[in-house]
Amino acid sequence: MSSLVFGANGQVGQELLRALAPLGDVVGTTRGGTLPEGGACLTADFSDPASVVALLDATRPMRVINAAAYTAVDRAESEPEAAQAANAETPGAIARWCAAHGVPLVHYSTDYVFDGSGTRPYRPDDDPAPLGVYGISKLAGEQALRAAGGRHLIFRTAWVYAAHGQNFLRTMLRVGAERDVLRVVADQIGTPTPAALIADVTARVLRADNPASGTWHLTATGETSWHGFAEAIFAGAVERGLLARAPKVEAITTADYPTPAKRPAYSRLDISSLERDFGIALPSWQAALDGVLDTLAASQR
Repeated sequence: MSSLVFGANGQVGQELLRALAPLGDVVGTTRGGTLPEGGACLTADFSDPASVVALLDATRPMRVINAAAYTAVDRAESEPEAAQAANAETPGAIARWCAAHGVPLVHYSTDYVFDGSGTRPYRPDDDPAPLGVYGISKLAGEQALRAAGGRHLIFRTAWVYAAHGQNFLRTMLRVGAERDVLRVVADQIGTPTPAALIADVTARVLRADNPASGTWHLTATGETSWHGFAEAIFAGAVERGLLARAPKVEAITTADYPTPAKRPAYSRLDISSLERDFGIALPSWQAALDGVLDTLAASQR
């Protein structure tokens, strides 16, 4: 086996199965043992680190890509043990297995490791200060990978969406078709990033076989608010015939939409080290959104 992908049913995981195929055999895992389209795959339960290590012993991959995570940000506040197991303990066990066997490990982390009080894009070496359980557990996962001592590539990303799965873009398209007016938070700033972009960059990095280990930020370029993202989605959807008309998008504050978990107010990530180290030019978030909307429009023709 060339590549083992944990979390193959997630937004990034599904795209990884596509993007990694030119590199050799790719095997996906999910918690339930089935892929989104119904096909069978290997089972990996991230609440049980020992079983995941046993899976690695049985499959002996040449590279491991961990796209599995506990991502229910609000529910994590009441389920800290589950978040810690999936986001830190099991990734740590995977990292130790990879280090012991000389296998490179790719792992995805999040802008939620920062508190959002910054005024410039966060660099990979900026001090983390997560606001809630989700961010704390993801930071612990990063620390476990580094402590394992093997070759690792940690890619922090943010505001992930895709043409499939459950995400902000698909929610906006669904709700926008049903309502004339929507209220969307305008005081949280970040960078919408397609899952396909994350997977394509990952494949390119692995293909280059750069021996480096470290932490990089992987998003599209530029920044917007959730309100700005929504307006761009609707404008692009109307242009492509995905929506008959764009609803009005009213700007609200975070205080107007309280949630159990605090969100970072400013979480734009500095991607310059990734572009420099791997020779990759990342697209603007607007161009990346156009690509995803084009994919959706083509699928409906």
